[in-house]
Amino acid sequence: MLLPIILSGGAGTRLWPVSRQAHPKPFMRMGDGQTLLFKTLDRALRVAPAGPVWTVTGRDYLFLSRDEYARHPQREQAQLGYLLEPVGRNTAPAIALAALAARAQFGDDVVLLVLPADHLVRDLVAFASAVERAQALAGQGYLVTFGIRPSHPETGFGYIHAGPAIAGSGGHAVEAFVEKPDRAHAEAYLASGHYYWNSGMFCFTAGAFLDALAQTAPEVLRAAEACHAASGELDAEGVLSFERDSFLLQPDISVDYAVMERAQRAAVVPADFDWSDIGSWKAISDLEEADEAGNRVRGQAIVVDSHDCFIQAENRLIAVVGVRDLVIVDTGDAVLVADRERAQQVRAVVDQLRSDRHAAATHHLTVHRPWGSYTVLEDAPDCKVKRLTVKAGGILSLQRHARRSEHWTVVDGTARVRVGEREFDLQRNESTYIPMGTVHRLENRTAVDIHLIETQCGDYFGEDDIVRLEDVYGRR
Repeated sequence: MLLPIILSGGAGTRLWPVSRQAHPKPFMRMGDGQTLLFKTLDRALRVAPAGPVWTVTGRDYLFLSRDEYARHPQREQAQLGYLLEPVGRNTAPAIALAALAARAQFGDDVVLLVLPADHLVRDLVAFASAVERAQALAGQGYLVTFGIRPSHPETGFGYIHAGPAIAGSGGHAVEAFVEKPDRAHAEAYLASGHYYWNSGMFCFTAGAFLDALAQTAPEVLRAAEACHAASGELDAEGVLSFERDSFLLQPDISVDYAVMERAQRAAVVPADFDWSDIGSWKAISDLEEADEAGNRVRGQAIVVDSHDCFIQAENRLIAVVGVRDLVIVDTGDAVLVADRERAQQVRAVVDQLRSDRHAAATHHLTVHRPWGSYTVLEDAPDCKVKRLTVKAGGILSLQRHARRSEHWTVVDGTARVRVGEREFDLQRNESTYIPMGTVHRLENRTAVDIHLIETQCGDYFGEDDIVRLEDVYGRR
């Protein structure tokens, strides 16, 4: 049995302003409109069409993930499961906890295919072929990684030194894992033909991985076992929430350092498929077709006497004149302008935003919630205006505010509203007023989305002015 494990999360740094902490890289839409998370699920289902497929992600991303997976035509038969982390940790504890849960449900011999949700693979036929070879090696007790044939002397990736071929498998024993090299070493690795980029994708049985972990990093295994024991199994809805206190004791360490670099039976399968870790805006721009001047454009742009630029516009026209080698990204609330060759340094912008406690480090103008989303239309010192979309069946928390009143106007649909002790329906073009300090709630009891305009008045409009009295999604 093959069980794909999708690792989904991230801090949203190198691809800011599109990727942010509350809406990180796996949820970014590519040029075809599909997110990286959707594409990862799609290739997982290519090799395990009946599922199950498990996703290890943060609790805050559960509803985003479910909404994204709901778009897939195989979602009904896929047996989708979610393993939820209370906070972000590294890959070793994430995979260890997934392996323990898989062993408990399916036994030691279940083969885990670990797939990061922020990579792009477009040749799915070659991908399936590589997985078939990796699965066969995993069945022999190997811990398998996928090696990408280098196309240029890349200094931003780790490398795998392939050793002797493993007879009849199409794979090689791993001679060594190599840290990100300098230019000279990268050129030597490329010339030798024995080195591969480390893709961060893995294949092994749950039993073999946990046995290796016991030898190479027993402290990681002990912490994972304690957390697994405190957390239980997947519930009827396919969700397992890791218990917070024991999860916080997990070491912050990658699976490469904890296991793969020290494992006795590590193997590499050379992968013939295209692969990108989408690690920077330069990598994003390389995916787009260039015009005769080398410019790549998403959205509306006027380009005059400019060369080798990447321009992405969401809702506004961007005009560029007389520039070259720039990345320009506009998300409505933020604009990035960067030298294309220094796109990796965008993370320094996010560090500064976090230091300044700026909301743009975390949220977009449109913020996703379990019940739907809201878009900030105006944010002034004396008022804040939002457009709310409440999904069919969505229910906002029963709440009150200490420092603002609210006005709700229905634009489309029928909203069920509670204000104080009064409960009533609000139709299209009707509105209501919620005084400061009054208990209130908004529901969508219909089968279609509803849309409202919310106008807040007061002296403070932060999300921490919400006192939740009841919440069906378990938020506090």
